[in-house]
Amino acid sequence: MKFLRRGLSHLVGALADLRLPSFARAPVYKAFAAYAGADLSEAELPLREYPSLGAFFVRKLKSGVRPLPSDARALLCPVDGRVQAVHPVIQGRTVQAKGRDYRVEDLLGPLCAGADLEGADCLTVYLSPRDYHRIHAPFEARLERALWLDSERWSVAPQVLERKAVLDVNERCVLEFTREGRRAWMVLVGALNVGRMKVVAVPDSYGTPAQVGRMVQRGEELARFEMGSTIVLVLPKGMARIDAALQQRDPVRLHQSLGQLL
Repeated sequence: MKFLRRGLSHLVGALADLRLPSFARAPVYKAFAAYAGADLSEAELPLREYPSLGAFFVRKLKSGVRPLPSDARALLCPVDGRVQAVHPVIQGRTVQAKGRDYRVEDLLGPLCAGADLEGADCLTVYLSPRDYHRIHAPFEARLERALWLDSERWSVAPQVLERKAVLDVNERCVLEFTREGRRAWMVLVGALNVGRMKVVAVPDSYGTPAQVGRMVQRGEELARFEMGSTIVLVLPKGMARIDAALQQRDPVRLHQSLGQLL
């Protein structure tokens, strides 16, 4: 079954990359937007300038659509999507969805070696096909390393997460940051039909951490999914105060404040 899911993902990717004739682009993308609920008014370019459905999926936003909040201590939402879970790490575990938890060390892999994860805040956001698919920095920090973990490609739809362990077993890319001397992580979780995750200026490094070592600014573009999927922010205890009003299934938008950095 693993090979079938991987093969299906490659097939969907190949179809998404097919170049469309210019006359067909706007009707195809409008039909997709009507089906998925995407907001075409936010796209950076005219629809005819996206050569394929894959290019349309990773479209950039118009300038000024998601302004940064003036509060420099705001914890920024790195994506558009819906909250899947907000939960601290308790005895090494956090929540994937209602009634389903997992070990955070399994999610992060070797990039969390030596870290004290107890009490860390974990925020999970699901991106559907309607959403903007680029991922931005939630704070100013140093991006230290990136690691791709090659594994399963289960669906990450919310109804699947409620009945099956997914986040810690799916293919994923773990980004490790340091901020004010402390380590934090953001995990890009691949899924069925989402086999391509690209990190800006960082090559794929399955099994071996890629050393990055560069500063990123709050709101800076870091990566992209080439279809919808999920991100997990893991912040050590005391790094931030997550907004207590955030609840599962709440819609969130890029650069929205999710809480306060401490």
